[in-house]
Amino acid sequence: MGIKNDIMPDLVQSGMQKGQYLLPIRPLVDHMTDEGYPTANVQGKEIPYDPETLRRIKEHPCFSEKACHAFGRAHLAVAPKCNIQCNYCVRDFDCVNESRPGVTSEVLSPGDGVARVREVMEKFPYVKVIGIAGPGEPLANPETLETIRLVHEEFPHLILCLSTNGLMLPENVDELVKYDVYNLTVTLNAIDPEIGAKIYSHVTYKGKKYEGVEGAKILLEQQLKGIQMAVERKMIVKINTVYIPGVNDEHIPEIAKKVGAMGVYNFNIIPLIPQYKFEGVTPPTPAMKREMHDRCEPYVKQMKHCQRCRADAVGILGKDVQSCLSHGSGEKKNE
Repeated sequence: MGIKNDIMPDLVQSGMQKGQYLLPIRPLVDHMTDEGYPTANVQGKEIPYDPETLRRIKEHPCFSEKACHAFGRAHLAVAPKCNIQCNYCVRDFDCVNESRPGVTSEVLSPGDGVARVREVMEKFPYVKVIGIAGPGEPLANPETLETIRLVHEEFPHLILCLSTNGLMLPENVDELVKYDVYNLTVTLNAIDPEIGAKIYSHVTYKGKKYEGVEGAKILLEQQLKGIQMAVERKMIVKINTVYIPGVNDEHIPEIAKKVGAMGVYNFNIIPLIPQYKFEGVTPPTPAMKREMHDRCEPYVKQMKHCQRCRADAVGILGKDVQSCLSHGSGEKKNE
């Protein structure tokens, strides 16, 4: 008998033909029917589900719009280095007054990161997710995996997540799975290297710097390979795409179609913040963003409540409380 669960519709790709399901539903059906998991009635079919996968969705504010009103996340800014240069990105490691990706008031060591989690758990028990999203590229910093290991050992009940540009994802995906990092965000701004070359100044891979189409092609190959590997490992994958008018705007539905077919869970469109080499570009209006979501929705579930979080954000989306926490050194931050 089916169990009613309001999260299950989120696991169905509304734009697919009747009877087709996207990952992570597909591997759950393949591997868990014989293990006696409960089922939920989805579009008239009894679909077995993994309760842990559902928890990682319904308690993660970036994967469930309902969760963003009840549960919080804490980002640990342990990853300052980056291996690509996006033409819209300006990182700042001593910033207290901006709310955007790539900024933090301080960079933490792995030990300080675990101490931050302890403090967050004591003060804000509604936080269910610990994420690493910068301020650089997490997988370009060995401190990232060390922090994840330490947090997982001390707080195995917390949901761990990672945001990455995907360049080093293939060689690290199994290490992430080892520490139960099953919520993954990959920033994918183009699936055409010609367009990617307009977005990335350079890509540094295996000690060598690549520019132009050559660099964009290497990045794209790694991104698609890493996304596929993550989906195969039943990771819940979100794609972030920066909406850059005049650069990739007409290309975004193609990205959505591609990743939807690969089995990602949801798709987040982030309006450009005009800075660095794109400082003269007018960002898309809210109406333009809504229209783009409508164009992409037939292919993949849309995330529409993104707050473009800081690398050290703590709290419920839009209601950050990191100013109430201590420095890595243990000193109180200035309000």
